[in-house]
Amino acid sequence: MRRSGALPLAEAYAECQATTRAHAKSFYFASHVLPKEKRLSAYAVYAFCRKADNAVDRTEGLLSPEQGAESLRQVREKLNDVYDGSGSIEGPFLALHHTVERYEIPRQYFDDLLRGVEMDLRKRHYETFEELKQYCYCVASVVGLIMTKIFGVTNENARHHAIDLGIAMQLTNILRDVKEDYTLGRVYLPREDLERFGYTEEDLARGVVNAAFVSLMRYQVARAREYYCSAEQGIPFLADGGSRYCVRLMSSTYAGILDRIEEGAYDVFSHRAYVPLRGKLRVAAHLILRGDAQPGVRRSRGHQRVDSQE
Repeated sequence: MRRSGALPLAEAYAECQATTRAHAKSFYFASHVLPKEKRLSAYAVYAFCRKADNAVDRTEGLLSPEQGAESLRQVREKLNDVYDGSGSIEGPFLALHHTVERYEIPRQYFDDLLRGVEMDLRKRHYETFEELKQYCYCVASVVGLIMTKIFGVTNENARHHAIDLGIAMQLTNILRDVKEDYTLGRVYLPREDLERFGYTEEDLARGVVNAAFVSLMRYQVARAREYYCSAEQGIPFLADGGSRYCVRLMSSTYAGILDRIEEGAYDVFSHRAYVPLRGKLRVAAHLILRGDAQPGVRRSRGHQRVDSQE
């Protein structure tokens, strides 16, 4: 493989950082508590995830599904270059190559990620939650597993809880983006749950917020919070040096989106739920005050609710 010098590598990481800052505001906010080496590697991972997502999301309106598959194939070829040294690499892929070598990140994690992204090319509905969990694992949990390699772990049980955090965060995305996903032809809410609460896809198409929809969303929010609670139990198994605080901050701010959905009476059609910077700063300060930014400090049980008032 043709190797690049220190300057191209620094530029590659800078490009990854810019991508993360533009498209992953909550993660970018939480990442600042990490030491520089881990922070830059996290940006490299996110930049790859973004490229994979773009290969599929651009199929609506701009590219055909076949063109989307071809775009994803090209991403796989770049991943081959990252791992087996066949050809030259540059830009974000150079940063990713440096990251996977430094932290010995298994190729399988990235293969699973691409498998999950590919599901969006061919799968528009999920019959059961078990099916949806597999999707969540591929597109989100494997990112958590990658991050355990970067953060370091003191106990392999951390992996199980990292998987649950990925599921929790992806479920949060799904609940927040019900309207947006439907416009792309995707319904992630399992059909078994729609039927259980008597909410139809026709209702979904019209953006109906009725008692059935509120009950459905309340159930899904509670499900997501169960996964956040499981993820919380794994944080002490991470090596410290900012890693535990970063995950707690990310988990708490992301779970705050669920609070916002509740505060909006579950109407995710009229407005997009999010936690503003002021709310993120409040939860960051709260975590510091109760000792979560320090290694080895015992914390109280339960999940912190983000103050999302402006």
